[in-house]
Formats: sequence, structure tokens, C-alpha cells
Amino acid sequence: MSSTERRAIAPYLFFLPALVLFLTFSVYPFYLLTHTSLFEWDGISLAKSFVGFSNYWNVLAHDPVFWTSFSQAGYITLLALTLQNALALLLAIAVNRRLAGGTFYRTVFFLPPILSEIVVGLVWFWIYDGNFGILNEALTHLGLSDFARAWLADRNTALTAVAIIHMWKGFGWGFVIFLAGLQTIPEQLYEAARVDGAGAWLRFRHITLPLLVPVCVVVSILTILGTMQIFALIIATTGGGPGYHTEVPITRIFHSMLGTSRFGYACAQGIVFGLILLVFSLVQMRFQRRAV
Repeated sequence: MSSTERRAIAPYLFFLPALVLFLTFSVYPFYLLTHTSLFEWDGISLAKSFVGFSNYWNVLAHDPVFWTSFSQAGYITLLALTLQNALALLLAIAVNRRLAGGTFYRTVFFLPPILSEIVVGLVWFWIYDGNFGILNEALTHLGLSDFARAWLADRNTALTAVAIIHMWKGFGWGFVIFLAGLQTIPEQLYEAARVDGAGAWLRFRHITLPLLVPVCVVVSILTILGTMQIFALIIATTGGGPGYHTEVPITRIFHSMLGTSRFGYACAQGIVFGLILLVFSLVQMRFQRRAV
């Protein structure tokens, strides 16, 4: 092999390890997922029964719980997009004003996202406990014992209770991203606005908000994709119950696979779920290009 040929091949040799990893841990598992979705299989026996697209038809037309799980994940996502991100933005604005102890607040606000979801879920499970939970104890001491209940076992409150845990754990990511975006806005713009007599609201409306639009889009994308894939928090708190009132797509897939040993059907659910998230992502990316 000539030196010219070796120089031509060298870049591909550096690329080869990444390609092997990608094929091994992304392409091949996706192939197995797609292949298994065409069969009825219990995950143990060697025999598989080919059913074609029957699993997909059952997911689309005969599994109301799967679509209910989407609406419930959508409810959590809506709360996260509004309340969680609004809180993150307000805290980022407050810390960006160079308050005393700003570094301390940055650390405290970023602690929840880096904690284990299982640990967070177990702690909040104890807080919400209907017998000796801190929340019910606080309500009792405040004379509001009529509002005390088993928050995670009551079908009327379980989903909102889980959403509150998710928002508490997730607002730190938005806080950090919003804070980084605020720090890129030139201070001269605010000084010029003050000279012109603009108050805090006008400065926020005409300077901060327009310049944060790209950041808001990124935070929204991460919020939607992250919340729609919530799993460990549900498992640690409600397991999808009571009934199916806190079931979300990932837990529905999990229960289809391990609860009923329908691996092929669970794979079909996973592909349908992935395609829906892909559509969401494409729509958001298109919106982001327009917004920027």
C-alpha cells in the first residue's frame, strides 16, 4: 500500500471505533426492536409467532390505556412547560441581578436535577404518605385536616402530585439554561432603556423576552422530550396506579413487557411512541428555525 493510500485511509480508521459503537449500540438494537415487534413472543421461549403488523394495529386501535397514558404524560408536560419553566425563568432573573449569595443559589437550584429519580421519588412518597406524611401533618397543624388524604393513592390527586415532584426535580435545568441566556444579553441595552424611562416590565417585555426566544424554544424542547419519557419517578411513587391514573407511555410499555410478557407488543408500542416523539421533535425544530 502506497503512502498516498495510507493517508487516504487514515481518517476512516479514526472514525471506525465510533462507527462500531454506533452500529453495536444503536443500529443493531433498533433492528432487533423492529424485528421483534412483528412477532408474538413471551421473551423466554425460543418459539416466536409471526403476526406481521398486528401488534401495531392493536396499539393504534385496541389499546385505550396506551393513549390515556399519552394524555396523562401530556398533562404533566403542560404543567412543566408553564409552571416549571416560569419558575425557572423568574429564579434565573433574580440570580442574574447579582444578588448576594448568587453562587449559593445556583448550587441549591441545580441540586434537584442531579439527584437520583428513585431517591427523589421515595422521599416524596414519604412526604405524600396518607398515614404519617409530612404534608398531611402540616395540614393538620394548620387546621386544614379536611384536605389531608393519601395523595398518591387518590385517583383525583395522584397525577398532579407526581407532576409536582417532576417539576420540583426538573426546574433546575431550565434555571441554568435561562441564566446562561440572560448573561449573554448586553447590559448596555438595559442602560439605554433606563435612560429612556423604561420600567422593569417594559425592559423585560421588549429586551429580555425577545432575546430569550431561542433559549425558550430549547428549554421547551428539552422539557417536552424529558417529560414525555418520565419513568423512574412513576415507578418509585405510584407504579402507574391507582388503576391507570398515573400511567405514562414508558410505564405502559414496561408493564406490557414484564407485566404480561408480551415482548413483541411492547416493542411495537415503543416504536409508535418513538415515532410520535420524532414528529414532536421535527415540529419543534421547524418552529425553532422560524423563531430564531
